[in-house]
Amino acid sequence: MYPSFTSARASDPTPPPAPVRAVRIGPQQLCGDLTVVPAALGLVIFAHGSGSSRLSPRNRQVAGVLHGCRLATLLFDLLTEDEAGDRHNTFDIPLLASRLAQALAWQREQPDVGRLAVGLFGASTGAAAALCAAATHAASVAAVVSRGGRPDLAAAQLARVRAPTLLIVGACDTEVLALNRQAQRAMRCKTRLEVVPGATHLFAEPGALETVAHLAGHWFATHLPVNPSL
Repeated sequence: MYPSFTSARASDPTPPPAPVRAVRIGPQQLCGDLTVVPAALGLVIFAHGSGSSRLSPRNRQVAGVLHGCRLATLLFDLLTEDEAGDRHNTFDIPLLASRLAQALAWQREQPDVGRLAVGLFGASTGAAAALCAAATHAASVAAVVSRGGRPDLAAAQLARVRAPTLLIVGACDTEVLALNRQAQRAMRCKTRLEVVPGATHLFAEPGALETVAHLAGHWFATHLPVNPSL
């Protein structure tokens, strides 16, 4: 059912880690970590969930797998330190989506990644922000992946999303799974719902997050155009 990336690469030598460049984004000078791999197929911008940041170990684990799929990554803080202290901001989907829009504008100005097709990887509330950004900036977003996301929080924008969207939910995360199924019915773009057996909301079970990462890598590698006209 799932892509067998691990077995396909079992005999390959482990590539050296790609260098990470600290960046600042938008007028708020949001902190970000940009990793550019050789011959990158595209750039994946991460939108973390509520209470998280660019230092999220789960997103960093996923990013490491994406690097092996020849995908550059940008993990950045959607909120300043002061903003993150206000719990309301972590659920302010329009605000989070506007920060993703700033990242998209920043990306287009960068000589090393400006011509790469962009995918958005959102977790929890970050998935709603990613879908809103994809709906509003359809020409700039080529694919979306949601990990344990809350697409229902982007309900007003779901029908406007044009980017192929993969929804990944743990089988034991029953409430969120129901919300994702409902959201999928509201979407008009190409969608796919992957349910990871035995996984809960944070995919903390052995092998669960690795499954998420490989599913995401396959989706982005398949749907990000090699020569985007961005």
